[in-house]
Amino acid sequence: MRKLKPTCQPPSGAVMRKLSANEAQRLRLRLAEPLECLYTAGFSRAGAEERFAPAIDGMASHGPRAVSSRLDAHSRKPPALSRNEEIELFQRFNYCRYRMMKILKAHAGKRLTAAATRELLQWDQTALDVRDEIVQANLGLVPAMVERSRLTGVDFAELISEGQLALLRSVDKFDCSRGFKFSTYACRAILTSISRAVALMARHRARFPTEYDPDLQRGDVVESRREEIEASCLQELRGILAENSADLTVTERRILSERFGMKESRRKGARDPKTLRQVAEVFGVTKERVRQIQNKALAKLRDVLDEQVFAAQ
Repeated sequence: MRKLKPTCQPPSGAVMRKLSANEAQRLRLRLAEPLECLYTAGFSRAGAEERFAPAIDGMASHGPRAVSSRLDAHSRKPPALSRNEEIELFQRFNYCRYRMMKILKAHAGKRLTAAATRELLQWDQTALDVRDEIVQANLGLVPAMVERSRLTGVDFAELISEGQLALLRSVDKFDCSRGFKFSTYACRAILTSISRAVALMARHRARFPTEYDPDLQRGDVVESRREEIEASCLQELRGILAENSADLTVTERRILSERFGMKESRRKGARDPKTLRQVAEVFGVTKERVRQIQNKALAKLRDVLDEQVFAAQ
């Protein structure tokens, strides 16, 4: 296993502007994270590119395993990989990463050129394509391992997600030269990842007996405080209306009482608020006239409230 921590700098702004959003994101990721590859002696020999990457411009139409990304006409599933096909795909995957490491190493401490950036992204895309072929051919391992674990009380979707992440990590770490099938290595990795995830969930449940629910976790302090403030303001308004501290006219007081239901009835308690149209019908005027009187009365009340708040400070 060879590892390399990139130290080269991104290309110039002119080069970055020519890249698509996906390419720019992949480039930043490639320059920020360490890169690994399982080195094979043939990678550095002459003709290695023709042997391990015969179709750098596109994997879909070249190479003996180019058809692996196509779906079977009857099953609509990716065909299973043979032992030789699996070895060839992993060698091709690691060769792409090896070429990426050579580019990053050649530009250590320096800025990437436009040509090096294009070549780096090309090899990176080819490596992603090969990894997709491997993952698609072995994707059925994840639900099989989840069912084999026979875990209860855990969300099935979460286990599938953990298993798929473990499958992706397995592709990066698998050494095909040891003579084992990838499925043997991946199944163990998936089961280990699922077991760890279940252990973390159990630890979470030990501390928090219930599942996380935003409605249950949210406190009612803000709502309670708001209700107290509203009740206090309403009480002050009723006091101002009762004492007529705002020098409201009889019409203004009646309109506010009818409009906002602040006048209480002995039988039914507080009255329900009325619309402008309903108040206008009671007084025999237009809605606009009720609005004008209401706004004038509210302005008087606001002035009195401001004076009281200022005095309290």
